[in-house]
Amino acid sequence: MKVTTDGCLFGAYVVERITNYKLQITNCLDIGTGTGLLSLMLAQKIDTHIDAIEIDAAAYSQAKENFDLSPWKNRLSIFNADILQFDPGKKYDCIITNPPFFEDDLRSTDKNKNNAKHDTALTLKQLLAVVNEHLKEDGVFFVLLPYPRVNYFIEIAAALDLHLSAQLNIRQTPTHNYFRSILSFTGKASTATITELTIKDSGNSYTAEFSDLLKDYYLHL
Repeated sequence: MKVTTDGCLFGAYVVERITNYKLQITNCLDIGTGTGLLSLMLAQKIDTHIDAIEIDAAAYSQAKENFDLSPWKNRLSIFNADILQFDPGKKYDCIITNPPFFEDDLRSTDKNKNNAKHDTALTLKQLLAVVNEHLKEDGVFFVLLPYPRVNYFIEIAAALDLHLSAQLNIRQTPTHNYFRSILSFTGKASTATITELTIKDSGNSYTAEFSDLLKDYYLHL
């Protein structure tokens, strides 16, 4: 699947939060890496080893090529595997994922697109069970979701003792409703910090907050 603006926002936000809160991240798991975008954004800024998982063979090949051509290839590992069957023999300080979005929505005739856009390969409940299995007790989990799925996800996460610590709600312009949220979870219950970000202003230019977050990743801002 193509690189998206919200995907870039996700990667930049994760890096900023890890950096600002001085989180100790020695290893990270990227579930459903796609092109490898999130792993590459983290590797650019954070000195950590990243294991990236991708079930689709074509996407895996593309991500592997992107990793091999990057300056951080020695800290990036990729596996063409089903996360439900993945056994790394270790737990992770950080898990990131941009999972299938459109649970129960209209399916495509293209199986690969269904796996990328829907929950045909991994449901949200399965995802949370996997995160609970692979995350260290003091680890942090980041996920990008459609805004309408947020409350449901928070509820089922809490049942596994994964507690919301931060939520960034994203909208396209000041006149739009929220369409994506970036959520951060830990094993410790606390009062969550809820913020918002608008991508473009009323004049269709990127907002200062968007530009500040993405300036180190976009060539032209």
